Amino acid sequence: MKLSHAKYTQDFAEGNLFLLVHPFITAGDEGVVAKKDAEVAAKKDAAESQKQAPQSGFNVSNFLQETKEELDKVVWPSRQQLISESLAVVLMVILSTTLIYLVDNFFAWAARQVFG
Repeated sequence: MKLSHAKYTQDFAEGNLFLLVHPFITAGDEGVVAKKDAEVAAKKDAAESQKQAPQSGFNVSNFLQETKEELDKVVWPSRQQLISESLAVVLMVILSTTLIYLVDNFFAWAARQVFG
């Protein structure tokens, strides 16, 4: 398949590399691209159908077990990270509110000057 312009990108959901094809495809390559697109779509549909196994209902113990497994995968921040990032958020909120307050007061002052 001969392409004039193409670039690679990372599909974050699947972790696979896909070839993004721009509209500059040489004559006769449209069928090849459509076939590849159909193959990718078929693979995704097959994966989704396997993931969605029929379940007879809600199972509390299964839910709690899966919840615990997912929480074990979480990378929790250290105390130092938590404090520094929380401080950064609080400072940005203070900075933003101060800036909005000053701009609001400026426009209020300007409106009083113009409209009396």
